[in-house]
Amino acid sequence: MRYSEFRELVDEVFGPGYGRALVREQVLPRLDQRTPAEALDAGVEPRDVWHALCDALDVPDADRWGRDARRQAPPRR
Repeated sequence: MRYSEFRELVDEVFGPGYGRALVREQVLPRLDQRTPAEALDAGVEPRDVWHALCDALDVPDADRWGRDARRQAPPRR
């Protein structure tokens, strides 16, 4: 997953305003108590950040991949 794909999914799944606020402010225990933005800045892979964010917010698998029905889910590590 690229950074641009991460940003697109944040906007599609959570909405642009709310999603961007989550990326800046939602502290995730799975990411060593960092926000998604801090984790990305620290070099954590976007797909790992995406899965951690969706897991923390209980986003069902079927809803994680936005509006593009052809988009493939990034595998978990």
